[in-house]
Amino acid sequence: MPDTPLQDFSVPLSRIPVEEKTERAGSFGTVASHYERYRPGPPDAAVDWIIPAGVDTVVDLGAGTGALTRLLVGRAAHVVAVEPDDRMRAVLRDEVPGARALEGRGESIPLPDGSVDAVIASSSWHWMDPVPTLIEVGRVLRPQGVLGALWSGPDPEGPFISQARALLAAGSGAADGGQGGMRELILGDGSRPASTLEIPPNVPFGPPEREVFTWDMALDADELIGLLGTFSWVILLPEEQRTRVCDEARWLLRDLLGVEGEVTVDVDFRCDAWKAGRSP
Repeated sequence: MPDTPLQDFSVPLSRIPVEEKTERAGSFGTVASHYERYRPGPPDAAVDWIIPAGVDTVVDLGAGTGALTRLLVGRAAHVVAVEPDDRMRAVLRDEVPGARALEGRGESIPLPDGSVDAVIASSSWHWMDPVPTLIEVGRVLRPQGVLGALWSGPDPEGPFISQARALLAAGSGAADGGQGGMRELILGDGSRPASTLEIPPNVPFGPPEREVFTWDMALDADELIGLLGTFSWVILLPEEQRTRVCDEARWLLRDLLGVEGEVTVDVDFRCDAWKAGRSP
């Protein structure tokens, strides 16, 4: 195995051409049921930190299949899930019937001015054009409304990934394609977004606040490989190459970490949570 540093494998989303970013953003609908099964949502504590007490209407922006939406039901009197992909939205409607699912996107939210108390984007903000979306969110929010942005995934600093990183660095003799699959499996999407909510001048929001939430999930090999299959870089691979990457990642899980069959490993997850209040 080459001694390529792990961090050199990733390419920030901001450096990806617009056409490729658009293709990746639209890829999730092709695996909507798989995404619903394997991609975890944010923790309850992060949602509680963003949503104010006594909230009436909350929007899940870029809702996907509803991982965040289901957490909002019961916390707000009215929950609206806005999702551009018909296939993702269809799964959401089946899985979270307590929410109102609408076609829309960050830059065009199908709701009246000043009609909602909070807008939250969970692992979706980086797919949107930030300034037009900030202006549009400001339009639909009531005075003193709240914008939240969450990014959830395996914690790069957690014990599981630290152990896997050390084992990978020691070398396993696996093919380079397998290294890539394992690196993505333990570190998240190769073109992972910056987990930051930036508020530029001339948009209707105050300075953002940030909190970090961590938790553990016991996952077996099938669930870890399933998680790998929710990343857009994997979804867009040709079928033969995608199968090879997943097979080699499974091989590395078994031989490096002893994870196979019903054996589980505690995977550390992290949620970077941001919120910003609407300016008067």
